Amino acid sequence: MLLPAAVLQAAPDAMPVNTFIGTQDEGNTFPGASAPFGMIQVSPTGEHYAGWRYSDTRIRGFGHFYLSGAGCWEQGGQLPVLPVTGRIGPGGDFDTSKAESFDYKRYAAEYTHQGEVGRAGYYKVQLTSYGGITAEATALTRAAAERYTFAAGTSTGHLLLNLGQANEKHAVVGSEVRVVDERSVEGKITTKSFCGGAQYTTWFRMVFDRPFSAHGIWDDRGGKPGAKPGSSGPSQQGEARPHGVWLSFDLTHGPAVTAVSAVSHVDAEGARVNLRAEGMAGTQPLSFDAMREQAEANWQRELGSVRITGGSNDDRTVFYTALYHALLQPLTGNDADGRYRGYDDAIHTAKGWTYYEFFSLWDTYRAQNQLLALLRPERARDIATSVLKIREQGGWLPRWGYANFDTNIMTGDPVTPFLVDLWRYGALKGREREAYAALRENAFGVPRKLVRPEGRAGNPSYLSQSFVPYDRAYPAKGMDVDPHHGASATLEYALGDGALATMARALGHADDARLLAQRALNWRKVWDGSVQDREAGQTGFPRPRLPGGDWFSEMDRSYDPRSERGFHEGTAWQYQWLVRQDIPGLVAAMGGPAQAGQRLDQFFDYPALLADPAAAVRKSWVVGPYSYYSQFRYNPNNEPDLHAPWVYTLIGQPWKTTTVLRAAETLFANAPNGVTGNDDLGTMSAWYLFSALGLYPDMPGSGRFLLHAPRFARAEIDLAPGRTLRIEAQEAQAGERRYVQAVNWQGRALNRVWLDWEQLQSAGTLAFKLAAQPDTTGWGTRAAHLPQPPAGLAP
Repeated sequence: MLLPAAVLQAAPDAMPVNTFIGTQDEGNTFPGASAPFGMIQVSPTGEHYAGWRYSDTRIRGFGHFYLSGAGCWEQGGQLPVLPVTGRIGPGGDFDTSKAESFDYKRYAAEYTHQGEVGRAGYYKVQLTSYGGITAEATALTRAAAERYTFAAGTSTGHLLLNLGQANEKHAVVGSEVRVVDERSVEGKITTKSFCGGAQYTTWFRMVFDRPFSAHGIWDDRGGKPGAKPGSSGPSQQGEARPHGVWLSFDLTHGPAVTAVSAVSHVDAEGARVNLRAEGMAGTQPLSFDAMREQAEANWQRELGSVRITGGSNDDRTVFYTALYHALLQPLTGNDADGRYRGYDDAIHTAKGWTYYEFFSLWDTYRAQNQLLALLRPERARDIATSVLKIREQGGWLPRWGYANFDTNIMTGDPVTPFLVDLWRYGALKGREREAYAALRENAFGVPRKLVRPEGRAGNPSYLSQSFVPYDRAYPAKGMDVDPHHGASATLEYALGDGALATMARALGHADDARLLAQRALNWRKVWDGSVQDREAGQTGFPRPRLPGGDWFSEMDRSYDPRSERGFHEGTAWQYQWLVRQDIPGLVAAMGGPAQAGQRLDQFFDYPALLADPAAAVRKSWVVGPYSYYSQFRYNPNNEPDLHAPWVYTLIGQPWKTTTVLRAAETLFANAPNGVTGNDDLGTMSAWYLFSALGLYPDMPGSGRFLLHAPRFARAEIDLAPGRTLRIEAQEAQAGERRYVQAVNWQGRALNRVWLDWEQLQSAGTLAFKLAAQPDTTGWGTRAAHLPQPPAGLAP
């Protein structure tokens, strides 16, 4: 059952966004304010590990950094600010003799969803504690503003700036704060990060639109009224120790206090630079309304680059919120002066380009990366350059880059398909040789032990035996390492090799191309044709191999393809489709097209989808937000099988792809629980956008976009100034399945099931003719309509 949408006020713009979508049921999005690809975010913090959950009953503060949709703990929330009233002093409402008085779990405010607003660039909520306080937030790329309006008649209001606490599981290692003058404070917060990763530091500066009348510092000994601003050094505190500053404001001349802030991962001067560049109007902080107007205008320009026609208001809100979520990351990493902190912990300068950070590559290489390349080619170029800078400065290509280090979270080799696609889309023009050298190094070696990244940790076995062993005792540099999930790592490596083979061939590395094409077939090394799922009546599945080469078995010598053993966040049923480089080979291994189609039908519970799609997906697919294991159905909550609906298209049954997509789209709704599973830095949102538009990226490096029936009657996509891709499907009807009868590209019939990157970039009109019933012998059903395997992989 869907929860009610938080934003009931109709947005006055043509691109409505509801930032509450995904804030329940582990979507892990945040409802607060951020700019596109912004460095700073302001959003409420509650008891949820990711920062906020729609059902949280109290707000602990409004933090100043968040990731959108990630699944690990420790996702920000630094410097939560909460407006309060009452007496601060010995025996007061905030008892300065007791450090526990300043625990945000104790002083957190109750609030109401009534009148709460979450729009692109603006957030508003009414706190019901402390006499009633209206909290608002807005944000530009490197600076943000908050406005706290206290109840009429309140004489004094306070802001609590908590340095010692962040999100529920985001541990603060150390902090420092200094009251600069009667209008500003600055400091730094060092935290642990993302699934137990390394420490990193966030510097901040915050200025106010009026002087505070009093202030004080709290730590583990309680609270102490402050000395004259600027007269003493900074207050410092250690790991897991209470620490913060209170600021008191005289409200007799107005009930609202505005705070404008900026952050930096470089140093204190970086925060000051960012504040001056985006948060100040001369010597005064930018007014809240001025920043809000600018922030919302920025978002409308971004969202307006894709224009859709048709569908209900809810359909449009879901679409544009997905676009909003997909354009939040990666985050801007360099300060306004170009400086950024590299993976060598040194300070570097980006001149004439933007350095980006926070790369969830295991997730984003599958859909979000391609969406950004299509919609934001200039940003895609800077993203590609940023990844190469990480290798240059940190010693190896990243897997899951957080701030200025690799967390080593997840497995496989996501950076290869990620960068090869960007190369194929022209985002590495002029840097092709450098990129290939980095990717080849990664594909043929392993990092030194003292280098933090793990790279392809399973390469020693993969290069000698053609598979990554399943070895739970293999030492890891982080939480994850490839041999802990050897079967899925083998499949990911082989996919990466297939992509890199395409790049090698195009760059003239013929020997490498042949070898990589051979290695792309290594998926067959973990395919055990004897494995049976007796209940499903299917034979042949991926299966982990042990270090010596034997097949993995349970203690009773059995093997269950519905088990997660040897697979990362999935099972053999879900990972069996991750052979995008060799679909004909996969079909042959399954016994031929008829058998492969039957297996897909079982995987998706296809008859149930036809009968009642909305009910079927919640009964057959979505067992829970983290239902990765012991499953044999499609799992739209997670990435390994996101591409599986298009396997139908690749075996000549494109109408079934449409059936699955329209069913899956019912999981995306204009409600807090309207995202299925973690949004994973925009990946699930990007998947939805491609699904709704009628395009989906095929094998990495191929440059192909597979076609399917669009959800909307018309879409216009701005590719670059003066060029627009138009997608038309006049027969599309909201809430109804319509199937492709014919496709027309640039006025001519198109029988094949894809367009190449170059065709998309030339812009023009892609027109679909849809019907209520599928044509099972028409468009896309013949071998000539389907893409062929790349050279070296043909059977």
